[in-house]
Amino acid sequence: MNTAVTSSPHQYHQRSTAQLMRLVCYATLPGFAAQLWFFGWGTLIQFAIAAVVALGTEALILEIRKKDFEKALSDCSALLTALLLALCLPPLAEWWVVAIGAFFAIAIVKQLYGGLGFNLFNPAMAAYIALLVSFPVAMTAWLPPQELAARGYDFLDACYLIFTGFTAEGYSLNQVRSLADGYTMATPLDSVKTDLGMGLTYTEALDKPEFSNGLGAGWYWINLAYLAGGLFLLKVRAIKWHIPLSMLGAMALISGILHISNSDLFASPLFHLLSGGTMLGAFFIATDPVSASTTNKGRLIFGAFIGVWIIIIRTWGGYPDAIAFAVVLMNMAVPLIDYYTRPRTYGHSRARQKVKKS
Repeated sequence: MNTAVTSSPHQYHQRSTAQLMRLVCYATLPGFAAQLWFFGWGTLIQFAIAAVVALGTEALILEIRKKDFEKALSDCSALLTALLLALCLPPLAEWWVVAIGAFFAIAIVKQLYGGLGFNLFNPAMAAYIALLVSFPVAMTAWLPPQELAARGYDFLDACYLIFTGFTAEGYSLNQVRSLADGYTMATPLDSVKTDLGMGLTYTEALDKPEFSNGLGAGWYWINLAYLAGGLFLLKVRAIKWHIPLSMLGAMALISGILHISNSDLFASPLFHLLSGGTMLGAFFIATDPVSASTTNKGRLIFGAFIGVWIIIIRTWGGYPDAIAFAVVLMNMAVPLIDYYTRPRTYGHSRARQKVKKS
């Protein structure tokens, strides 16, 4: 019998960078579709703007650097960055907000460090933080689910709102954001955080039409859709389980302890897991192969601390959703994590044992 002998590493599911990036893009489709269903066409238009700016910026910079930009663009990494950024932005954020974010992600966070494989931070999340700090009003202008909105909007209205600030009939963004009772809705995380800060209990904070069964209307379906896409990535071994499991586990553990200690003041684990960008962050953002830890033990530590930071910032920080901040904070810790979790060289023990003298 002939036996084939090959050198390590032995990888049985080999994919090119372009194949992996496309696979991740495809896996976002359930969540993308859910966002379009609950919040309208804005996210699709945001993605188109972000994709054009991201691809154009990458091509221009690579051309200036005398690199083969056609080959680089074909790896779909810039397209995935544009997609993740668009999914995190309010659906009707003005076009220039999206354009600035896409440019910052590619030019500053990615290419300034040397391009794909050299960037320290997750480009989409670093760009999101830059936008949130610079334009807080535009970045927090989320819509209510269309079933609760006082005024719906179609594809043409979305284009008008993104490029002019008004619908075709002249309604402003604030009017489109209004609920049926005339009040402007915040995101579930922001709403609960604000109400708790005003002295209401957690149960009282949920006593609003935008909450259903203790969860934000629409948001739990979106998170479940991204969970389905993430499980698909695990099934085809496009990502490893360590980061999503440790991140979600840490979030459930910390929020569970806080909720048990004082259920009037702290949100439940289920609320945290199915609100905001939790599942998108766990399966599609934190698992970025460039900016995440590269060892299995390191991935567990990396994901767990992201989960801890998310609960800390959501509970006591100034921002309701903390995915981007938690990921970028842990991106800075990756070199240290990898250094102390690197596997032993084969044949070497961790410490020399002293030999007792006879």
